Amino acid sequence: MKAITQHTYGSCEVLELGDVETPSPRPEEVLIRVRAAAVDAGVWHLMTGMPYLLRLMGYGLRAPKEPVRGREVAGRVEAVGAAVTRFRPGDEVFGICEGAFAEYAVAPQDKLAAKPAGLPLEEAAALPISGLTALQALRDAGRVQPGQRVLVIGAAGGVGSIAVQLAKAFGAHVTGVCSTTKTDLVRSIGADEVIDYTRQEITAPAPPPGALRYDLVIDTAGNRPLAALRRILTPRGTLVIVGGEGGGRWLGGIDRVLRAGLLSPFLRQNLRGVLTKECREDLEVLGQHVETGALTPVIDRTYPLDRAPDAIARQHAGHARGKILIAP
Repeated sequence: MKAITQHTYGSCEVLELGDVETPSPRPEEVLIRVRAAAVDAGVWHLMTGMPYLLRLMGYGLRAPKEPVRGREVAGRVEAVGAAVTRFRPGDEVFGICEGAFAEYAVAPQDKLAAKPAGLPLEEAAALPISGLTALQALRDAGRVQPGQRVLVIGAAGGVGSIAVQLAKAFGAHVTGVCSTTKTDLVRSIGADEVIDYTRQEITAPAPPPGALRYDLVIDTAGNRPLAALRRILTPRGTLVIVGGEGGGRWLGGIDRVLRAGLLSPFLRQNLRGVLTKECREDLEVLGQHVETGALTPVIDRTYPLDRAPDAIARQHAGHARGKILIAP
């Protein structure tokens, strides 16, 4: 089968389109004929091996342990392992695997869910990691409540565009932050207000007494100091940091999450990161929101498999409006 592989860490130049052996499912796994895969922020980090903490976490010290990139997948079940009970050949599924940038991929059955009714199979690939992250950031880390004022920074990105829609589904008043060219998109997915950060910096200067503050801030951008973000929270508001962009070579942006966790016990405000739990139950929750019409994946564009490096570069540069897909 054709797949995008890498055998050393580096930028997009290390990626190659080549022939590899089609994987065989283990007892608890499903073999999927990939219809589409999505590019999430983690693809860049696993490709470059940066920050170094990732390598120490088991992804490979000197070279990637998994040579095929891509983790968000949607496709049709081709074969199932001996212990699989939830799927059978022909089922359309979406979820999380290793090696999605390929014609075939294997995934554990407990990281897959049935494709939501009415959603094109290709678009289902936009949901798994970004959707789980947005859902758990709002519901679990942020404990969002109806009527709260929620600010989503990076509202036009993969996680942000889903967070805006889910926050509305939870009954919140949502403000999205994005660049000028993306304001119409963020309004179209349900944001009550939109802030163009190229014209208005949301954290500086410090808001005057009585200025609007937010009960919950979901920060997917990762480039504003904690002190600045705290200024736009209510006295008992919550900041949820999604991802770890920027920062040094060893910890990257993860150091900001660590500092938030160390500082939070001494504050009335709640500062925390989110560690996405990859589980079938929450994939099904996302599917239910799609089926009720509360959530629609935002697709930026779709690249063929041989242009996966271009897709990854576009996502890393921050140009995407929603999710970028790769179709074998």
